[in-house]
Amino acid sequence: MAQHHEIPATPDKMVLGYLDATSPPVLEIESGDTVKLYSFPAGGMASLPEMSRVPADYLAALKALPEGPGPHFITGPVHVRGAQPGDTLQVDILDAEPTMDWGFVAILPLLGTLPDEFTDYETIHPPIDRERRVCTLPWGTELPLDPFFGIIGVAPPKAWGRCGSPVPRAFGGNMDNKELKPGTTLYLPVFNEGALFMAGDGHGVQGDGEVCITALETGLSGTFRLTVRKDFKVEFPFAETPTHLMSIGLDEDLDDAAKQAVREMVHHVCRRTNLSRNQAYMLCSLIGDLRVTQTVDGNKGVHMMLAKSYL
Repeated sequence: MAQHHEIPATPDKMVLGYLDATSPPVLEIESGDTVKLYSFPAGGMASLPEMSRVPADYLAALKALPEGPGPHFITGPVHVRGAQPGDTLQVDILDAEPTMDWGFVAILPLLGTLPDEFTDYETIHPPIDRERRVCTLPWGTELPLDPFFGIIGVAPPKAWGRCGSPVPRAFGGNMDNKELKPGTTLYLPVFNEGALFMAGDGHGVQGDGEVCITALETGLSGTFRLTVRKDFKVEFPFAETPTHLMSIGLDEDLDDAAKQAVREMVHHVCRRTNLSRNQAYMLCSLIGDLRVTQTVDGNKGVHMMLAKSYL
């Protein structure tokens, strides 16, 4: 019978700024078990509001963990028994809930989509009403929350060494895809024994693009079901919602990211249907929606959504 596990929000259960296959697992589970974990906002001390509003566990993590090549708190890794290189880790995203009453949004030097045009650097701290599930911007606009984890991934291949957290790659990581929210299933290629699952970078709400460099960065708790799949091979992250298939393209060049998203969708449509590659390609042109996931993470992201009802 599947078991449920919880990873506390303590510094010894997290890393700051990197994904690394040599990081020791903080938990070992069976395939099919569920894990609840906690995430703190990215950003560091400079992003904080007045100290009275900062949770003690978040402050303890900031003080205890040496920053790596990136600013993101990542919880894990979780070793899933039975996972071997070449397998697929199925990640069912079961819930994502804000744990803080504020988040931050920032314009930062040399970052974002228009870094040369926005040099009046600024950080705001919108309050979060968790009961009403809204945040309020300083100019009065209320936005409904739509929480998700910006980083969901497995450990990279050992040969890649320590990978900084900002750049998403074949292992997933900082994809910043707002569709990777509760109800969605993500498939990740496994590169190491145990898969070594990790998640972090809580977002309260984000638009496609994440153009200024941040979402509403905030603390989240999340629950994931982790299942080893030996019958369903992927070489790149792929996902599905209850209604749509979702392919993911990541590349420094936005055009190449779009090409990858299309190529992946054609591949997955063909494997789920009797359509030829030509037919799948034409179907993608008729009902597949290409969306810019983010333009700010080194490797830009494009994802395609295609309704499963047409397969």
